[in-house]
Amino acid sequence: MLMNDNPALSGAAGGRMAVPTVAIIVAALLAPLLLYWSTAASIVSVWNSSETFAHGYAIAPISLWLIWRRREVFQHIPVAPWWPAIGLLALCGAGWLVARAGEVGVVMQYAFVAMFPAMALAVMGRRLAGALTFPLLFLLFAVPFGEVFVQPLINFTADFTVAAVRATGIPVLRNGTMFELPTGNWSVVEACSGVRYLISSITLGCLYAYLSYRSAWRRALFIGLSIVVPIVANGLRAYMIVMIGHTSDMALATGVDHLIYGWLFFGLVMFIMFWIGSYWREDEAPVAPVTAAGSAAVAAASRPVLGAAIVAVLVCALWPALAYVSDKAAHNPAPVELDGKRLASNPQGMPTWSPSYQAADATLRGSYSAGGAPVELNVLYYRNQGPDKRLISSVNRVDSRKEGFQQVASSGRVEDIGGQPLALRETRVRGPHGNYLVWHWNWVDGSFTANDYVGKLRQAKAKLLMHGDDGAALMVATPVGENPETARAALRSFLGANLAPLEATLEAARGR
Repeated sequence: MLMNDNPALSGAAGGRMAVPTVAIIVAALLAPLLLYWSTAASIVSVWNSSETFAHGYAIAPISLWLIWRRREVFQHIPVAPWWPAIGLLALCGAGWLVARAGEVGVVMQYAFVAMFPAMALAVMGRRLAGALTFPLLFLLFAVPFGEVFVQPLINFTADFTVAAVRATGIPVLRNGTMFELPTGNWSVVEACSGVRYLISSITLGCLYAYLSYRSAWRRALFIGLSIVVPIVANGLRAYMIVMIGHTSDMALATGVDHLIYGWLFFGLVMFIMFWIGSYWREDEAPVAPVTAAGSAAVAAASRPVLGAAIVAVLVCALWPALAYVSDKAAHNPAPVELDGKRLASNPQGMPTWSPSYQAADATLRGSYSAGGAPVELNVLYYRNQGPDKRLISSVNRVDSRKEGFQQVASSGRVEDIGGQPLALRETRVRGPHGNYLVWHWNWVDGSFTANDYVGKLRQAKAKLLMHGDDGAALMVATPVGENPETARAALRSFLGANLAPLEATLEAARGR
């Protein structure tokens, strides 16, 4: 029996996919990359700047390799454009536009990457794209997502470590994510959160489950383990590092070496997990033989692909055009001025505490007196926001570590200010000269909010309605001792006298 060397290109009875059809499919799949080049560049920028997401460079090559492994499907499944997928492309584009108006980078990136499987579904059809579902969806792992889990992971790691150390019989004094042992002090920071281990484990776990198992329940079980195991393993890693430091009188595992121990431990855990998982490996199902009729259909059914590709590309191109129009209409070239003369209190100096935010268009800062305590005010106003100037961003923090401030704890609150409820965030910050209690919230499209998601939606709505994207961050802080109610009383007193003037100041700046 004679066999073809490349079954993907030359099937029996003339089942070769026409070269023009291949060219059209490739061009259609490359179209989103060209139309949304700035979004693609933002993804690569994160890969370059963060070791957590450096694996992103490998995602597209792995996806292409997975498609190559399944290349026989191009021989026996005809190209049959599926027109309802044009609606999915439009939905991705609309999501990208709204996310762009709200400056939500990760949603923009997901909407952009999701266009590739949607484009494949529209141009190649349900059967052909369905046979490549995992390789196409695997592209979503290229999006640098996961920073939102850092703080919860930090809290879990701190809880786990402190509980384990106490169970060992060692006394621990805890203050937020920082804790003290008789031999030294420890702090769970971002590098100790385990988010890198978690993202790497989920990515590898999904790939391993796809390659090793056929049944859905085995794949789901292994993927579940790839989520739970690294979280627990990171807690064990942190506990072992603390114990190494404690037993060595802080001579070991207190510097770069504890990161090395962490990766070695993570690698060992992953090896054991994959090794155990290999015992339940399932062989890949054989591919059905190609009939002469099926091969002929591969060549004959490819003619409508050009029309579907043209429509799909035009739908993709619509949203960048709308974004351009929206940017031009919503842009406000007027400078921003914040006048503090409306405030009922007179400043007595400049704040000793300051947040770490991206540079604002205008600021209003001062140290005041209220309720017998000093109250420090920081207002940061943003206009014509972009990637390097955002009101709501993961890089904006109420603690400035460069100046020696560190967040200890944070929670939501609703305060009664002048008979009106005000939702805000309360954060405790440890500084070089004492601790502060900080109340902070945002002003977006003329309304206060402490919810970042609501703030982003309001910003997107205002910009798409050509109202501009003006917004401001408001923060008041006061020293806090053993009784936080004393500090809260001072902040309430200040806001009771100055919240309405602050709102009037922001409205005046917006109307310029």
